[in-house]
Amino acid sequence: MAEVKKENWFKRTWGRVRRYFRELRSELKKVVWPTPKQVVKNTLIVAASVLVVGVFIWLFDFVAQAGIAGLISLF
Repeated sequence: MAEVKKENWFKRTWGRVRRYFRELRSELKKVVWPTPKQVVKNTLIVAASVLVVGVFIWLFDFVAQAGIAGLISLF
């Protein structure tokens, strides 16, 4: 029986790399990219959300700090 010889490691690896980039290009063609208007809108929403969450954290920190200072002053 004839032995089946494996391909060279470099050829196999190069083939996998080529296949990966070919599939990557194929998938990127399917992406629906946002319009500049959508990007600006989403950026403003994220910035506003970060600001609101930051204010809530600041308020909680302020109240907690005042509460702990009050407890410490009692004892």
